[in-house]
Amino acid sequence: MFTPGNVADNNTDHILKLLGKLKGQFFADRGFINQKAFEQLLSKGVQLITGIKSNMKNKLMNYHQKLLLKKRGMIESINDILKTVCNIEHTRHRSPINALLNTFAGICAYTFLERLPTIFK
Repeated sequence: MFTPGNVADNNTDHILKLLGKLKGQFFADRGFINQKAFEQLLSKGVQLITGIKSNMKNKLMNYHQKLLLKKRGMIESINDILKTVCNIEHTRHRSPINALLNTFAGICAYTFLERLPTIFK
């Protein structure tokens, strides 16, 4: 789902449209959380897993979910490499096919990088 730059990602309507037909767990950062969207998604079978803000009640999550939430940093670093080194962030494509081709070429270029982030150290 693509949204304009002036629309907030944590807009409840957009969250429900984006995740409305999915089931399972959705991992996000603290700024994404919204109590209304959280309750509506949970009733539809989607569990929103985020860190908690200081003014929020503690929600119980199991150890496996905490580990997966910590892997978000790895995903964010890979997204940063794709945007900066592989140049997939280009906002002036004239056609959707050109945008997808640029993204695919960036992902292919990523596979040829010598140093890639790893979860094992």
